[in-house]
Amino acid sequence: MATVHTSHRTSPGTGADPGTGTGTGTANGPAARGSRRPLTRSAREAVAGWLFVAPSTLGMLVFLVVPMAASVVVSFFRVSGFGDQRFVGLENYRRLLHDPVFGSSLATTGLFTVLFVPLLFTASLGLALLLQKRRPLIGLWRSLVFAPHVVSLVVVGLVWQFLLTDHVGVVNRVLDGLGLPAPSWLGNPAFALPAVVLISVWFFMGYYMVIFLNGLNDIPASYYEAARIDGAGRWRSFRHVTWPLLRPTSLFVLVMTTLTAIGAAGVFDLIYVMTKGGPDYGTQVVMFYIYQRAFQLNDFGYSSAMAAVVSALLLLVMFVMLRLTRGGKVDA
Repeated sequence: MATVHTSHRTSPGTGADPGTGTGTGTANGPAARGSRRPLTRSAREAVAGWLFVAPSTLGMLVFLVVPMAASVVVSFFRVSGFGDQRFVGLENYRRLLHDPVFGSSLATTGLFTVLFVPLLFTASLGLALLLQKRRPLIGLWRSLVFAPHVVSLVVVGLVWQFLLTDHVGVVNRVLDGLGLPAPSWLGNPAFALPAVVLISVWFFMGYYMVIFLNGLNDIPASYYEAARIDGAGRWRSFRHVTWPLLRPTSLFVLVMTTLTAIGAAGVFDLIYVMTKGGPDYGTQVVMFYIYQRAFQLNDFGYSSAMAAVVSALLLLVMFVMLRLTRGGKVDA
């Protein structure tokens, strides 16, 4: 009886299984295709999230983190702006301890913050409560309150400088007509800083009013209905319903207004146009002094040291605020 010999021929490099005849070594085989596992839904969402935040993150790194780090490095050098760079260690920081102008600028910044933040917070919240309910021409009134914020601060400063000019300004003419004393608003240190504070509050209150309006609209109306059923009036409803549920929004406004005051993000233009830091350093906040040392006196190393100290103080203030307010938690 003849025996039939069969041979299983395989192509080189395929590594075919004699029993199955399926390839295991090629890139196109089922095993290779099966190794490419698709991303899970959570992984895809994570990738999409990182792609969305990548432009903002890159922008913060390029325009915020890197310049801040470079500023800290420069603070250990004496840099004149004309190619003269010399490492001086902590000398710039020691100069701060003996600089009376820096100390007075910090005091002026603190006074500005103490006046600006509570006034702006109260005015914005009051306007939001006043303009929350639907009534005739409510959109017009909201637009009028918000309108100053869409104007350039330079223009605002020039207009108010004209209005507050001694003797010929509109404000003093009105006061003279009413028989009231007309002070030198921008020439007297006792009035210059309060004038800048009031103008800054007038400029920003519409913007933060909108933020408070959004927070108020997020509070369910059923809470107020339940409060009315329990016999609560307007004040008790505000105290036990509005204020507790508005804490996250209030914390955001408090932090942002403090940053605006200390960082002079919204008042630098007003001070530069209206007072130039005067009279007698009465409106020279610390950020304006840093600007003067850096771009008018070309003392970049010393100005960088001041900026580093102010940034550290600002971080400390933010930490204390978040600790005291518990991050704006709603629960008591």
